[in-house]
Amino acid sequence: MRPIEPTSDDAIIALTRAWVDEAVIGLNLCPFAKAVQVKQQIRYVVSHADNLDALKQDLQRELALLRESDPEVLDTTLLIHPDVLQDFLAYNDFLDIADETLEQMDLDGEIQIASFHPDYQFADAKSNDIENYTNRSPWAILHLLRESSIDRAVESFPDASRIYDHNVATMRTLGLDGWNRLGFVVSKKQQQLHKKSC
Repeated sequence: MRPIEPTSDDAIIALTRAWVDEAVIGLNLCPFAKAVQVKQQIRYVVSHADNLDALKQDLQRELALLRESDPEVLDTTLLIHPDVLQDFLAYNDFLDIADETLEQMDLDGEIQIASFHPDYQFADAKSNDIENYTNRSPWAILHLLRESSIDRAVESFPDASRIYDHNVATMRTLGLDGWNRLGFVVSKKQQQLHKKSC
């Protein structure tokens, strides 16, 4: 595991950027991610919310900023929230609130929210199944994506429907030991250190 001191926004963002570079892009889990990362069109922002209402407010602010920004400058946002929704089931429940927020802001069909979590688990998978790791991130993250960007990416990648199958095959080849060697697991102790520092 890579040494980190998860007590600052800079450290949290640095680890998240490394995860995007080495796991998401490096393992080709998302063939669309490299272009926006290279062009520096991804906004990495740490929420200091410690309750659902505060997180919803941060989500609303980031959705509004994404809507109002030039896509050539800001294409997508990773809203990292290390102090709330560390339990995956609670996080999963919050996704309904996130979708409702999109509708309330008239952004349904313009922006969508993808989900990443340290304990991510697909509905039909067991908690330790390797395919879950395609969506496992160092911290809980709400990924805000423009629908127009997704449409363009899918047009340039005709086999987009096969991405999931490719990712599962990649993770099965890598295995849990290989994933752990990448060093993107933030321990419960590190999470507690972060909470105490805020």
